[in-house]
Amino acid sequence: MKFRESLMVNVCDAELLGRRVEEGGLNVVIDESYFAGELVDDGTAIASLRNCGIANLVGERIVAKAVSERLADPNAIRTIGGVPFLMIYKFSP
Repeated sequence: MKFRESLMVNVCDAELLGRRVEEGGLNVVIDESYFAGELVDDGTAIASLRNCGIANLVGERIVAKAVSERLADPNAIRTIGGVPFLMIYKFSP
């Protein structure tokens, strides 16, 4: 998906699709129309993250994988209702 000339990738752990999480006034629906495109393995997901300009990640597995691959800083993770969320923005000179 393109967003302002950047490739945007949205990835979530499959079991979270359709789930609603709440915490302190935040109410987030992990919407299938936003995240459900195709089911991919970890290698394909990481390759997509390496090639995108913007990424929205939701779930323990994909967020941990992005951090272990050094694609994001663990301090950038936000947990809502026990579910980790991570946004990655790559800025080019």
